[in-house]
Order: sequence, then C-alpha cells, then structure tokens
Amino acid sequence: MFQTIKNALKTPDVRKKLLYTILLIVIFRLGCYITVPGVDSVALGEALGGNNGITGLIDLISGGAFSRLSLFAMSISPYITASIVIQLLAMVIPALERLSKEEGAEGRAKLNKYTKMLTVVLALIESLGIYFAYKNSGIFVDNSFLTAAIFVVSLIGGTSILMWLGDQITEKGIGNGISVIIFVGILAGLPSTAITLYNLIMGAGAGFSTTGLITALGVIIGAMILVGAVVFVQEAERRVPVQYAKKVVGRKMYGGQSTHIPLKLAMAGVLPIIFASSFLTFPAQIIPMFNPEIASQTGFWNVIYTFSAATSTSNVPLSYAIVNAIVYLVLIVAFTFFYTLATFNPAEVSNNIKRQGGFIPGIRAGKPTTDYLSSIISKLTWFGGFYLAIIAILPMLLRFTSLNIAFGGTSILIVVGVALEIVNQLESQLVMRHYKGFLE
Repeated sequence: MFQTIKNALKTPDVRKKLLYTILLIVIFRLGCYITVPGVDSVALGEALGGNNGITGLIDLISGGAFSRLSLFAMSISPYITASIVIQLLAMVIPALERLSKEEGAEGRAKLNKYTKMLTVVLALIESLGIYFAYKNSGIFVDNSFLTAAIFVVSLIGGTSILMWLGDQITEKGIGNGISVIIFVGILAGLPSTAITLYNLIMGAGAGFSTTGLITALGVIIGAMILVGAVVFVQEAERRVPVQYAKKVVGRKMYGGQSTHIPLKLAMAGVLPIIFASSFLTFPAQIIPMFNPEIASQTGFWNVIYTFSAATSTSNVPLSYAIVNAIVYLVLIVAFTFFYTLATFNPAEVSNNIKRQGGFIPGIRAGKPTTDYLSSIISKLTWFGGFYLAIIAILPMLLRFTSLNIAFGGTSILIVVGVALEIVNQLESQLVMRHYKGFLE
C-alpha cells in the first residue's frame, strides 16, 4: 500500500488528483468547526458534550461535527438514506429499474438527480427533528421562527455542500467521494480514541495503571485482529469456474478458454448494518419532533422510543437492550439476504453463461446452473450476514463498559473497505498511466 502511494506521488496526473482530494477534505474538516448561526456555543458544550445517544452514529461519521452543531452536523447521512431508498424503489418500480439497468449513463444521471432531490427532503425532515429535539435544551439564543429557519437552512446547505464535495472527489479526485467523506469523518475520531487509551493507562491523571495498560493492549490487539479479519473477508472470494466451448468460424477457432465468476464473501458490504440501524433508530429520531419530553414520560410511545434508542445508547434497561440486540442482528441477516439477492440474480447469470456458450464444469446449463449458483449465494450470504452481525454487536458491547472509544466494529469495517477501495483505484490509475506511456 505504501509503495502504491509512493508511486502515485511520483506520477503528475495521479498526484494532482490526490492533492485535489486532500484540498476538498480540508474544506470538509474546516466546515466541521463552523457552528450554525443562532446556537449558543457555551450551552451547546454543556448539552451535547457527552452525547452518546441515537445521534452517536451521525456524530461519528461527521467527525464530531454534530456535537458542535456545525454546518456539516448531519454529515452525508441524508444522502445515504436517500440512496438506500432509491435503490429499494428501483427494485419494485419498473421505471426506476429501467433507468438503473437499461438506459446507461443517462439513466444513472437521472437516478442521481432523484437521489439528490430526496436528500434535500430528508435533510429538511432531519434538521427539523434536530431542532425540535433540542429546542428546549437552551442551546439556541432564542426560540424565534427566524432562528429556527436559519438553523434548518444552514444544516440543509451543509449537507448539500457535502454532496457537491463528494461529486467533485468522485469526478476529479481519488475514490468514491461519499465514501471518502465518511472515511475522513470516522478517522477524525482516532485522536480522541488515542487520548482515551492514554488516560486509561495513566489512570486519568492518578498515576500509571497496570490494569489500564492491560486493557489498552487488549483493545489495540483486538482492533488489529478485527482489521485483519475485515481485510481477509473483504478481499476473499469464491471463484466459480466457467468453461467456454470451442467454435470454428471460417478458418479460425474461437472460445475454449476458462474463466471464473468471482463471488465476494460479504457481497452486501456494510449496507445491511446501515439499513438495520436506520430502520431501528428511525422512531427515536422522529418521535421527539412531536413530543420533545418523551424520554421522561411513560406509556406506549415511551416504550417504542426507548426500544429504538437502545440501538445506540447504553442508558436503557437491560431487557430493552437485549431484545433490541436480537432484533438488530436478525434485521442485519435479513437485509444481507435482501440486498445480495437483489444485486445478484442467479437466473440472469445462468442465462448469460448459456447464451455465450459457456458452462460450469460438472453442471448442466439452464436450471441446474441456476440452482447451483443459488446454493453458493445462499451459503455465502449466511456467512456474510453473521459476519456483519458480529461486527455490529462489538460497539454495542463496548457501550456497557467504561471505555468511550469512537472506533467500533462498524467504523473499522467502513474504514478498511474505503481504504482498500482507494488503494485499488490508485493502482488502477497507475496501471492506466503505464499503458498510456507505453502506447505513446
């Protein structure tokens, strides 16, 4: 990886893209420190300084921007939700399905436009939810309509700016822009994690602690093992061999080559975790909009709110946390199956192999090939679902300890996945540059 980065810095075209990407990242990080107008910074520190509730995930991917209520407080989360909704709708609405599969670049551009329009709508809803949730907490200079309007418009504008930055990184920089923004936001929590471990070793100023040192080493070794496991699973693939029959056209013989279908062990990536988390935390985000005092009340809606908030906070009864964890893991496995089967169609792949004169050795063409591929996908999906479930449960367990570490399993999964993607794209850029030099 370091050799790839070194070679990239030596190549003018790739170096220019890298520097451009870094510039946009700096703009993103600067925006994370610009507090929205109308917010009392002193009261904000007291109200949100120890935030670890349902907004913890937003604060994590925004690089701490939410805890400061900056312009980028909502980060890119409305865009992620909008993308998920559009992908799901494309599976059930024929018009959207045609745009995604049949109309090429123009269709994808229209889908991207619809995604951005939905992002603004979701950003409006989420910003209103944040305002009403903290309206009576004293963090605003006043509760006038003008303050509320400025607050909401600022957050929507911040999310729109991040969408633009993401597009610019994708088009002119290195990597997928949205993924890079999330990647940088999560990495911004690394210094606070290092400080937490240091305080653990030094006994929070009380002197060196052997127990703290052992705990810190355990966390570091566990993180290294987790990173290695994530890299292994992300890069591992099940290769299904495909043989193409020989055919004679005129005096030439075509075909006869062997290839394979690469099937990833975790084909759905981190999306099932995001799906499940969004699904479970949605009530806890919406209910305070209509009842800001719901957390201190009793009744049916308080039960729903407490159960939903248990996904990302430890300040709930143990029974709620256990039931929430079980539902969370079931949803992750279910969404893994849903997303995998929606993106990989065994029947379609089987028909494509048959049309091109290919076959899987030992398997007849047609329905037997479809059944064989379906069997493999089913086994891989079960593995991927439980793998993601284990990754997701780790931060939930850490919340019931005294460790306040920003890096959980989901964070490591995202960071490693994006890092591998960036390195692969750098290698592709370098290979392309070498080919151009050879041809010129």
